[in-house]
Amino acid sequence: MRDLRPNDLLAWYDLHARVLPWRISPADRKAGVRPDPYRVWLSEIMLQQTTVAAVQAYFLKFTKLWPKVEDLAAATDAAVMAEWAGLGYYARARNLLKCARAIANEHGGQFPSDREALLALPGIGPYTAAAVGSIAFDKPETVLDGNVERVMSRLFLVETPLPKSKPELMELAAGLTPGERAGDYAQAVMDLGATICTPKSPACGICPWRDPCRARATGGQAELPRKDRKKPKPVRLGIVYLGRRADGAWLVETRPERGLLGGMLGWPGSDWGEDAPVDVPPVQADWRDLGGEVRHTFTHFHLRLAVRVAELGADAVPDVGHFDTRFDPGALPTVMRKAYDLAIDQMAVRAE
Repeated sequence: MRDLRPNDLLAWYDLHARVLPWRISPADRKAGVRPDPYRVWLSEIMLQQTTVAAVQAYFLKFTKLWPKVEDLAAATDAAVMAEWAGLGYYARARNLLKCARAIANEHGGQFPSDREALLALPGIGPYTAAAVGSIAFDKPETVLDGNVERVMSRLFLVETPLPKSKPELMELAAGLTPGERAGDYAQAVMDLGATICTPKSPACGICPWRDPCRARATGGQAELPRKDRKKPKPVRLGIVYLGRRADGAWLVETRPERGLLGGMLGWPGSDWGEDAPVDVPPVQADWRDLGGEVRHTFTHFHLRLAVRVAELGADAVPDVGHFDTRFDPGALPTVMRKAYDLAIDQMAVRAE
């Protein structure tokens, strides 16, 4: 069985690297073009828990609005949160702004290349620090995402289930990380997992590491990595209230900075819990239950929201929230947009 050689993977990457809006091609890197650390960092934050396909449009929009980290740092929280809407995991957007402002104010607009300095920035953990260090600065940092975990578990036939196997997979990945072309190597091994060594039906016949792959030798590559069985997610219940005045203004609220959907625009509503929610409208009105419900899944639970709607008087004074005469549904996070879409559909049916 042939030895594992990073150069075999790099040769494959030189020919088959994915074209991504935040990436410098292997040919350009060889010609001396260096990646923009801002674009590398922004893409890595967006890609956390999100697919490449979903991120690309957001990345292009952000870099058009805020082409430099100083531009992003100067943006308002509301503007950034509105553009982030639909991408999910909104704590990332809050940390994105905090980090951009720290770079602008404390580092003169320049991303540090030192791992410890990167880790000291808001929202940057070990994975993101390694990704920025390797891709942006060509440092031999070890990047371990889901794709790399899968590649390593198959190459070395690691039978221990995830997440227990993470330390072993990190050590194995570190042993392969080369001192030269570290940035290209980090992207190459991620591309390999995304395009060849896929979760189901890996294309082993065209893999540059097919010969030394231990799992392929046993025929069990599709069964790795093994994973501990996940506990079923609990279901939480809640109510949202969508009220609109005759002048078209909607009753909305800006959610608290801490917690789920922190700082995002939303609808007044109840707490979310496993028990039946307490029905306390934000203002006295003839609230009507739409009958249907909004369903949405977060990382740790499933959410089911009852939707109440009402036409509010011009003199309505809400206990919670405020009226927005320039309301843009595009600024809503996905779960709140689902409630809006349901309400609009029902209101249109009732008006016919």
